[in-house]
Amino acid sequence: MHYASIENISKSFGIRTLFKNISFFVEEGDKIAFVARNGSGKSTLLKIIAGLDTPDTGTIWVHKDIKVIMLQQDTPFEENKSIWDNVLRMDNPVVKVVKAYEQCLEEDPDNIEKLTDLMALVDEHNAWNFENELQQILGKLNLHHLNEPVKNLSGGQRKRVALAQSLIEMQLHQGRCLLILDEPTNHLDVSMIEWLEDYLGAQKVTLLLVTHDRYFLDAVCNEILEMDEEKIFTYKGDYDYFLEQKSLRQEVQASELQKDKNIFRKELEWMRKQPKARTTKSKSRQDAFTEVEERVSQKKDDLEVSLQVKMTRLGGKILEMKKINKSYGDKVLIKGFDYTFKRGERVGIVGKNGVGKSTFLKIALHQELPDSGKINHGDTVVFGNFDQEGLKYKVDKRAIEYVKDFAEFFPLADGTKLSASMFMEKFGFSAEQQYTPLSKLSGGEKRRLHLLSVLFVNPNFLILDEPTNDLDLQTLRTLEEFLLDYPGCILIVSHDRYFMDRMVDHLFAFEGDGIIRDFPGNYSQYREALTNNLLTDERQIIKDLPVQEKPSPILPKKNTQQLSFNEKRELENIDKELHQLQKEKTNLELQLSSGNLAFEELQKAAERIGQLTTLIDEKEMRWLELSEKV
Repeated sequence: MHYASIENISKSFGIRTLFKNISFFVEEGDKIAFVARNGSGKSTLLKIIAGLDTPDTGTIWVHKDIKVIMLQQDTPFEENKSIWDNVLRMDNPVVKVVKAYEQCLEEDPDNIEKLTDLMALVDEHNAWNFENELQQILGKLNLHHLNEPVKNLSGGQRKRVALAQSLIEMQLHQGRCLLILDEPTNHLDVSMIEWLEDYLGAQKVTLLLVTHDRYFLDAVCNEILEMDEEKIFTYKGDYDYFLEQKSLRQEVQASELQKDKNIFRKELEWMRKQPKARTTKSKSRQDAFTEVEERVSQKKDDLEVSLQVKMTRLGGKILEMKKINKSYGDKVLIKGFDYTFKRGERVGIVGKNGVGKSTFLKIALHQELPDSGKINHGDTVVFGNFDQEGLKYKVDKRAIEYVKDFAEFFPLADGTKLSASMFMEKFGFSAEQQYTPLSKLSGGEKRRLHLLSVLFVNPNFLILDEPTNDLDLQTLRTLEEFLLDYPGCILIVSHDRYFMDRMVDHLFAFEGDGIIRDFPGNYSQYREALTNNLLTDERQIIKDLPVQEKPSPILPKKNTQQLSFNEKRELENIDKELHQLQKEKTNLELQLSSGNLAFEELQKAAERIGQLTTLIDEKEMRWLELSEKV
């Protein structure tokens, strides 16, 4: 059955074109994922199909017997009404009966007479299957206290209420619907994401979705539509197939672009030589030249990220957490946690929502105090903190100006520098987007700019709290390539299983009641251990699981030699001395650049900078010699 036709639709905002004359069709049983850069119009296109927005040109046709149901990124609610009233706001007799029955169970369970009457009504409407689905959806999405007003809920709870609303409405129409989901896995913990992919995979539903979760995409979808260069490209297969076919397409385009450039050069020379009075034949050639010129100007080479980071030197002491305890009332989040971070470690944090993952990060950063225990930071540690609060700005300025407030250049390992503009291009900000005001950026573009600004200050210890939320798949690949080459420490909280499997070498698994398991493996290995009941003790370490492909951690080389007492003292002092020398050098460089020093003072400052540079080099060489023995 033909569900929907999207024919030659275009959409622009001002001078910015999102997509132009795109067409595709949706057939019964299709499960389609949209892939595109943030800000390229994915959410707008979904809203147009759902009838919540209109195209500038083109037509949308949806079969009259099909109900279109959409989960938006920001679903509007009736704020003063309860979760119940928002989840079950459909005007349907089955919904009304089941709602009355469920409310009676929650509010007046001892009223046997009323319950009996309501059960008879549920029987009469043949609504027990719907009631069972309702209970499953609400239970799996951890939605309880259903009389709570929606205005009191957190952002994550609101997202789950909206998702429950869409799934319940889908059940009412028993597959005769087009379900549109915009980032359905945001704010869900891993167990919820795994349940949702199993649930959608088992349903006879026609589906359009936008997601950044590649495991979820592969499990649920059988087709990928990519929006690129204002056009639509179709791929019948999984994400790996999409990457392979896209690569082939880009190779063909690169070849065509080179041919067009050669033609353009020849025709440009001809155009310059031609007299102003043209014949009919030369006029047609002029039109052909214009077409080639447009093709050449529109095609852009994709910038692949290849950043050899010149990271700030990281000393022997990095981050120590000793006997950390944290509770809120009777809820224990962290109990007796001990850990000392080593250079090059890549640690992932997993666990259900509300078990204390974000609180743990805030304690590690000294943004929140533990109830007891100590946090020690090394003198050389420079933290880069990507939190869930997002982009912070008081004055609305252009994106490039926001980045330049942090630094003008990004230093590379070969001694060269990358300008703020070029660094932004690496993360998908075109020249036009760089000069877009912050207030005009999409939600995904703001997340991408926030991430970029954290990386741009060149930290040596990255703390990333849900970095994949609202990022497009292309930006995720860029981020992954950057992090795989990153030599510093990384601490990541993420529900993206693919991202965690690729990025981390061991996990802190928050298992509730303050228990944090240090698990030596990636997320898939941890899930396998749970599935096979291999985690019998809360502190047990699993060593016999099959090793999956993941990036090797960059760790210091081990040596069997031991440091003497004097060498240990020397190593500890070098860290402090280097910090002081670097600080003095930085202050002198600032004085030199100020232009306020007299000639004699300038000479003295320049001589001292030379001495400091020599001292720093000597100290760093000695530090490396001693470190190799540790």
